[in-house]
Amino acid sequence: MFGKFTCAAVAVLAINPLTAFAQSVSECDWRASSEVLAEPWESNTRTFANGQIRVAVIDTVEPAAASFHLLVLSPPYDELGSRQCRIVSLEEGFGFAGFDLSQAVANYDPSRGLTVQAPVTIWSDGDQYYERWLAVTINSATGDVTGWVQ
Repeated sequence: MFGKFTCAAVAVLAINPLTAFAQSVSECDWRASSEVLAEPWESNTRTFANGQIRVAVIDTVEPAAASFHLLVLSPPYDELGSRQCRIVSLEEGFGFAGFDLSQAVANYDPSRGLTVQAPVTIWSDGDQYYERWLAVTINSATGDVTGWVQ
């Protein structure tokens, strides 16, 4: 039901909890709608790089055990002056069971960009939940956004 990646990822996480997995990063779609911004907004959005980069937790409600995603608005800007928009999920169409942006930490490496890390909860078959950290690197110069769970 949730794809081969989820089952494989959970199996490896159970064996080696320090293994990192790349996450799905896609262009914004219906999940970027303001109606799915997680409440309270004050706790579920942060800005970095003098306000040029914004991240926000999205709650799509379903699937209930994997409804949280991360919205990323960042440079580069398009010809109209809008930032690019990306969604970070556990895998395509499947988010996280929990997301705590209030605990986020960030660091900047000029060669890679800004990396934001926040605790997430991952659901797996058998109603197992795992606490991990999601790391997302945002390169404002190239527009690359990458994510992985540790």
